Parts: sequence; C-alpha cells; structure tokens
Amino acid sequence: MLKLLASNRFSRYIKTIFLLWDVILLSTSYVLSCYLRDNNLSCLNSKDDQTVFLLAILVWIVLVFSKDAYKIIRIEKIYKTLSRTIKLVLIHLGAVALIIMILNFDHVSRLRLFYFYILFFFLVILFRVIFLKVLKHARSQGYNYRNVIVIGANEMGKRIHQVLHNELSFGYKVLGVFSTTPNPIVIPGVPNLGELSDIESYLEANTVDEMFIAIDYKGTDQIPDLIQLCERYMVRLKIIPNFQKYTKMRRVSIDFYENIPVLMLSKEPQEFVGNRLIKKIFDLLFSSFVILFIFSWLFPILIVLVKLSSKGPAFFKQKRSGENNEPFTCLKFRTMRVNALSDELQSQKGDPRITKIGALMRKTNLDELPQFFNVFMGQMSVVGPRPHMLKHTEQYSELINNYLVRHFVKPGITGWAQVKGYRGETKELIDMKNRVEYDIWYIENWTFLLDIKIIWMTVTNMLQGEENAN
Repeated sequence: MLKLLASNRFSRYIKTIFLLWDVILLSTSYVLSCYLRDNNLSCLNSKDDQTVFLLAILVWIVLVFSKDAYKIIRIEKIYKTLSRTIKLVLIHLGAVALIIMILNFDHVSRLRLFYFYILFFFLVILFRVIFLKVLKHARSQGYNYRNVIVIGANEMGKRIHQVLHNELSFGYKVLGVFSTTPNPIVIPGVPNLGELSDIESYLEANTVDEMFIAIDYKGTDQIPDLIQLCERYMVRLKIIPNFQKYTKMRRVSIDFYENIPVLMLSKEPQEFVGNRLIKKIFDLLFSSFVILFIFSWLFPILIVLVKLSSKGPAFFKQKRSGENNEPFTCLKFRTMRVNALSDELQSQKGDPRITKIGALMRKTNLDELPQFFNVFMGQMSVVGPRPHMLKHTEQYSELINNYLVRHFVKPGITGWAQVKGYRGETKELIDMKNRVEYDIWYIENWTFLLDIKIIWMTVTNMLQGEENAN
C-alpha cells in the first residue's frame, strides 16, 4: 500500500479507484440490506429492486463527479472531507427516494432502503477515515510527498516553511529557499539556495513539484518571470498574498467580477443566520439548565461564603464591552474586598484585595457562574471572547490592531484563549496580543463542536485548578 502511495502518479487514478470502491460498497450494502430485511436474497430477483439498484449506482456516479467528491486536498482536515461525503449520501438518498416515487415502485421495501443507507453510510465513512489516515501516515513517513521551493527568505517564507514542516501529513518537502532581498533572514533547517537569478539552473538540475512565492508587494514585478519559469519546467505555482500585513483575519475568499479576481475577507461563521440560531438555542438551553439545577443549591452556599469573607454585596457588577462593542453589566461573585479601583486596576498575582474565598473561586472559575444570567438574557454566550473592562477596551484598541474584531460576536463565559492558558493578568502587551489572536481564530473557525470542546476543556481545567487565575 505504501509503495502505491509513494508514487505521485497515484493521484491521477484516485477518482477511478474511489469510484470502483464506492460501487463495491454500494453493492455490498444493497445485498446485505436484502438479507437483513428478508433473511434471504430473493429481493435481488425483483425487477423493481434491480432497477432501483442500477439507478442508485448511476445517481452516485453522477453526484460524485458533479460535486467533485473525490477531491483530496493535502492541507484539508479529515472532517471536511467527511462532511462532503455525508452531504453526498443525503443528496443520494433524496434522489433515490424521488425516483421511487416517480416510478411508483410500491413493492420496494422502505425498511430495506433504510438498512441499505445505514450500511452504505457506515461503510463509506469508515473507508474514507481509514484511507485518509493511511494516506496522511504515509505522507508523514516520507511517501507521496512533493518537492517544493520557497521564493522569499522573509517572515512569510519562514511561516509557510513552519506550516509545511510541522504538519508532515501534508506531504511537502521543502528543498530550500531563494532570497529576493539583499538582507534575507535565516530560516532554521532550510538551506538558502541563492537568489532569483539562480532559480532556473536549480530547476534544471532538480525535480521540483511546486513553488511557493512569498514575495512582498514591493517585489511583485518579479512574479511574471517566475510564472514563465514554472510553465517552462512544469512546476505548479502557488502565490502567498501578504494580506495579513494589514489584518489578522485569516479567512478570505476570491470572487470574480467577470475576469477580475477580487480578494475579500470572508464572513465569519456566526454571521450566518442558521449558525447564530444554533448557538442561541444552545445558550438558552445550557444556561436554563445551569440556573435551574445548579444555582438552586450552589448559589446559597457561595453567597454565604462571600458574605463571610468580607463586608459588601455578594455580587460584583461591572460595565464591560459586549457584542458590537456595546457596554453591558457583567455579573460575577465578588472575590475582592470592596475598593475604589475595581473598575480601573486589573487584578494581579497575590493581589491583597482578593479574599481567601475569592482566590479559591477564581482558581475554579466559580466566580463567573452568575454570568449564566447574562447568557440567559442574551448579553453573553456560553463560549466566546472574554469581555473586558471598558477602560481596557479603550486602551488596547489603540495599541493592538484588529483588537475590536473580537467584538463581532457575543462575549463568553469561557473561550478558546482561556482554555489555551491566556487568562488572568496581562503583564505584557504581547499577552493581550496572543489572547486577541486566539479570539480571532475562534471567531473565524467557529463550529458547534468547537464550542462543546471548549466547554469540556473548561470543566477539565476547573477540576485541575487554573494555573493563571488571579
């Protein structure tokens, strides 16, 4: 198997191999569904069933080629490939059901079709997972790789090398980098192969499959010559636009206005109504559950402990920045002695204002529990960027580019930055920059399953105790 994967020619035949294997899986599922329904294979003799079986194969062939379902992208995550496959099976189910209705095949067992799609779905997904795992493993072991060179010994060239080097399953081998400026940076582990004038001689003497161009906009005049070189030596060209010089947003899309390509910052997932509805329903259900079944017995205990720790109210209310940078009143259990600096001075490690009970509540995140009322009222979400004090929002928005991007969505009780360790005191500006980076990544890559993962990681951290809690 690995010898087959070792050859780049394998990619040429992948669609044919996949199609033949899918037809085998579809046929196997259909035969097994007959046996499960009738304990025999008599249904295979029915003309109606034979017609449905042949049409099912034909519909699948049409779908996989019209939807480019066998597209295997080296950098694509497995779940995206599986997501395309699941959608394809569902479309196939709808098409076959419609055919049965139009042809009025009343004798075709609906229960047998149910068995068929359960089996087919399971076998197709299982095959995809096994195949992709084996393929990624083979690439990580040095098989089925592509030789690449990077044009640009700069920060962008360094970043693309780190990505390709750290994720061996992508199957890229960086042969080296060519510098385009008088003062190239040193990329650890990557030989500098020379300057632009040396590229052609290198292509003549070595096998190169792809070229990544990481040139700054000032050097774009050099790109036409590089394109000609790639065409001459049959090297696939990939240009890395340095739009992140202007924004930290990573999701982009390209649209064409007739023949003019336009690069656009893509909408974040939560801009779509369906995704917002899913998140809203989950927030309401989750916060309602916590309020009804946890607050009813835990709140009285925590209120008494806070009251005994020091004089003052049990709850701490503070104006914080919410969605669209609109201020809202954020609720917490009071963990400090009442002081005049609570809205201005950030808590620090060993802060004398924090009570003993308050320190324990901060370490276990119990002080954040009242924010489930904020979630229930629609001011916050269970998961999202943590809300900051109004003063901090004003301060950091001046110091950090794209800081306000984190306010495109509702703030959360917990977030991606927090479970990755970026919580508590921000001693250096870089601490807040890293937190903002994680928040923006979350906004751009949101899925419902990601929220569940963050909640699980938060609960785990609570049980272990937060190291960075102040």
